[in-house]
Amino acid sequence: MDETKSALAKRIVDLQLEHRDLDAAIERLAADPVVDELRLRRMKKRKLQIKDQIVALQMQLVPDIPA
Repeated sequence: MDETKSALAKRIVDLQLEHRDLDAAIERLAADPVVDELRLRRMKKRKLQIKDQIVALQMQLVPDIPA
């Protein structure tokens, strides 16, 4: 069980790093006077997907609390 939790935690850290990298890349691309709108939209969509994955993995790490 600890291996599963540590694997989930590592995956979360990897995704958070990718999320930050995408954020920086989006800022650079948006600052460019000739913006590739399609590429920008795809990067933003990917960033949102990563955020959703992070939240889903974090929920798996939280133990269920009986009602």
